[in-house]
Amino acid sequence: MLSQKTRYAIRALQHLADRYRQGPVPLNEIATRQNIPSKFLTVILSELSREGLVATQRGRDGGYWLALAPVDVSYGDIVRLTRGSLALTPCASRFAHESCTNCLPESECRLHRVMLRVRDETAKVLDSISLAEPFATMDEG
Repeated sequence: MLSQKTRYAIRALQHLADRYRQGPVPLNEIATRQNIPSKFLTVILSELSREGLVATQRGRDGGYWLALAPVDVSYGDIVRLTRGSLALTPCASRFAHESCTNCLPESECRLHRVMLRVRDETAKVLDSISLAEPFATMDEG
């Protein structure tokens, strides 16, 4: 499940992608239009700025903008930056791997093998979709 932080980050980045190359977007515009608490959004955008996804300008005409083209930012990138992993279980994580508590050894655990496959398939899908995708025109399902 995606955390609230990750969902907020995705919505903020989608907002910035919609305004790519249109100049700085004020924090209050993003917060209001995306229904994100301003204090939380400030923290999220600061983290995304440190990671190089967002650029910022202070002052009266300041705000935030995408530092990369929308086509160069995948949903997989965003989830990894805000959540740390695409894995649903600790034993399936590539970078924060740890054995699950109260579980079988990984070599005997069928759930472990399933979670590895889920992680890999999720990564394929999320890495193949960028902020440039026009989801508003896609059919549901």
